[in-house]
Amino acid sequence: MKDMTDISTLMADLGARAKKAAETLATATADQKRQALEAAAEALLKGSDEVIAANEKDMAYGREKGLSAAMLDRLMLDPARTEGIAAGLRAVAAQDDPVGEVLSEWAQPTGLQIKRVRTPLGVIGVIYESRPNVTADAGALCLKAGNAVILRGGSESFHSSGAIHTCLVQGLKSAGLPEDAIQRVPTRDRAAVSEMLTMTDSIDVIVPRGGKGLVGLVQREARVPVFAHLEGIVHVYIDKDADPQKTLDVVLNAKTRRTGICGAAECLLIHKDVVETLGQGVIRALIDKGVEMRVGEGLTQIEGTVPASDEDWGTEYLDMIMAARVVDDIDAAIAHISQYGSQHTDCILTEDQAAADTFFARLDSAILMHNASTQFADGGEFGMGAEIGIATGKMHARGPVGAAQLTSFKYLVTGNGTIRG
Repeated sequence: MKDMTDISTLMADLGARAKKAAETLATATADQKRQALEAAAEALLKGSDEVIAANEKDMAYGREKGLSAAMLDRLMLDPARTEGIAAGLRAVAAQDDPVGEVLSEWAQPTGLQIKRVRTPLGVIGVIYESRPNVTADAGALCLKAGNAVILRGGSESFHSSGAIHTCLVQGLKSAGLPEDAIQRVPTRDRAAVSEMLTMTDSIDVIVPRGGKGLVGLVQREARVPVFAHLEGIVHVYIDKDADPQKTLDVVLNAKTRRTGICGAAECLLIHKDVVETLGQGVIRALIDKGVEMRVGEGLTQIEGTVPASDEDWGTEYLDMIMAARVVDDIDAAIAHISQYGSQHTDCILTEDQAAADTFFARLDSAILMHNASTQFADGGEFGMGAEIGIATGKMHARGPVGAAQLTSFKYLVTGNGTIRG
């Protein structure tokens, strides 16, 4: 195990090299970046056996650590998943290059011509847990946006991430881009994470991707700006004018399609006028699907429910558990979400456009949905090819963080000998 002096030196070196690479990437062509990602995808497919062999080492390590079956499944790679990672690289490669995009353009009475254009952020630090595919997703999105990136994966995926990183570097080399554009922290030592959080001279933004423990640590200790969400406390509000079939379809999908993702619904709010009809039907359907329903007053008479405690409001279960509460009207629903939500994703089910407009206007969640499953809270589903995470802060990146969100902008001002009077 390296001591802190070694870790500090290692991370400072990674940071300096990333900063230098970022200078080159800022002027890299769209074709170069596309070629690098396509070549990385090809290298991943050709080296699939090596990647899976590396993953087997991680799986053995995970079993020794006593990881749950769900965590081992997240960690596991097979030929189909490797092909999926390669497809993700190609999807990002095929997207339009955001760098240099003119966001707005105007002329001033003084004669100045002004453009606001997208520009790379510089160096991104990505800290993530067990999913090896994040190595490829994060590397690809940062490169597409013209940023250098330092990747610090979880200890469980150490070998898998290393094998995938090798493929990304092969792609960079084939396109004539600096290998230091995508770097990986080559140690499991957690001291490397603490170092990254304070590297203000070389890292421009930190993106944590993982559980509440990791994200909370980063948000508390980082001196570098952070794009992140702490929890996905996702609400679905059934309005009095909700369509029964749409409501049933959306709620069941939002809760049960995949319970362990941040867009999974955790709390159901039901307008008092439809409790005895649509509300009861939806709750019974959820129970039939195996969901434990923890309910408030006005719903406890439904067979199979469990009375909710105060702790159930504002809990991210990531499991087949859901809280449910009766509300008097849309104002009460909005008040509940404002008090207990996490500004991640919230949904209204209604055929009343005015109610939907009110929901959209008065809530400040990063993603708001009308008659659509919250499981769509995903960069790939938003047409971004992939995402590096979901951001709920108030900086420019909110919701799914794709390549465009990993840029800033600058103003290009042109005159003709123009002077200010």
